[in-house]
Amino acid sequence: MKMKLTCAAAALCCLSATAFAADVGGVEVTGYSRGGGVYSYNKDQQIKGGLTLGGDLQKYRLGNEGDYGVEVNIAKTFEVDGVKYKLDYMPTKWNDGNVGTEQAFVEVSGLSFAPEAKIWAGQRRLRIQDVHIVDHFLMDYGVNQGSGFTDLSVGGVKVGAALQTGDTFDKKMTVGTSANKLNVDISEINTNPGGKVRVLLTSVTTSGLKSSGGSGLTINHNQSNFGMAGLTNSVFLQTSSGYANINGRFGDISSTTVYGKKTNRIADSINWQSGRFGGQAIVGYQTTKSDDPAATQTIKDTSLGGRISYAYTKNFKMLVEAGTTSRSFSDGAQSQRLNKITIAPTIAMSPDFWSRPELRFYVTKANWNQAAADANNGGAGEGTFGTNNRKNQTLAGVQYEVWW
Repeated sequence: MKMKLTCAAAALCCLSATAFAADVGGVEVTGYSRGGGVYSYNKDQQIKGGLTLGGDLQKYRLGNEGDYGVEVNIAKTFEVDGVKYKLDYMPTKWNDGNVGTEQAFVEVSGLSFAPEAKIWAGQRRLRIQDVHIVDHFLMDYGVNQGSGFTDLSVGGVKVGAALQTGDTFDKKMTVGTSANKLNVDISEINTNPGGKVRVLLTSVTTSGLKSSGGSGLTINHNQSNFGMAGLTNSVFLQTSSGYANINGRFGDISSTTVYGKKTNRIADSINWQSGRFGGQAIVGYQTTKSDDPAATQTIKDTSLGGRISYAYTKNFKMLVEAGTTSRSFSDGAQSQRLNKITIAPTIAMSPDFWSRPELRFYVTKANWNQAAADANNGGAGEGTFGTNNRKNQTLAGVQYEVWW
């Protein structure tokens, strides 16, 4: 009965989302949700969090989410003598957790000395650019308390900055510790016809943690009409150290026993839409090493995969996603490998790859080697792959995904 109700709720959400995406009494309501039932899987192997080796770009999400939830953003804008100020609040509910505050901030714009700039204070989610098929934002300020500005025009480019603390509305840092992070974001740098560069700088200061401070740098080049109309390409060159996450967020500052880390990444993602045929693909390589003086191991993560979409009619398309990922180690430990493929007949609102809502009927098959099984099988049921020594998995279910 519970699965039937879940599926019915999913269908209702998909069918009603476009009507709900509206300005209600001057209040703008937007959001995101996904969920649904997994009806067939290896019963002795509960999947927690989706199948992944643990790398940032290694979770190919179609038919492999491992989580469900909803986030609703509620915003109201006021105007006084040409100056606009906005109140924004986003509650979220994911999996079995409590309702939390993702963002809550005030923003002011239309000021006489910088009419294009937006100045904000509070807790704001500033996500810059993601690769959707692996459910990861490669450029992201994070969601901590702070203040900053965006869209300031300086010499033909756009500049943004934010100074954030390690605290959030829902959780403060451990007593005796503190952290501050400065992000500087420079965008709209024209480099070639159809090409733009964006630079994100991160600087972190800390006290009371195992190691100290950190910094990060991302250089991103986006190219439109990459060889053909409808094809875009994004390249990311990234490095970070200490408690600066490579995407621009804080690293792990939750405990006095956790060291910072040194990370490097190169990734390339393409997106396309040509008539009925659309998709996204990514290739990425990342290295990570702990700042712990006793650590000698460097983790090397690779990812290669993509999702294609073909629309048979306006409201029915086929999705196919395949990915192969690996994790190797500088100390000679056995390399881990995970392969995954999903086929998903899909009901959609339009033929476009990015059309949402979608209602997907999927089958996922995955396999992995013994090293991956050993690393991800938790004796207490907490491992990504479950508790047994199985090296494959088949999942079948129904899932909705909607944003509005």
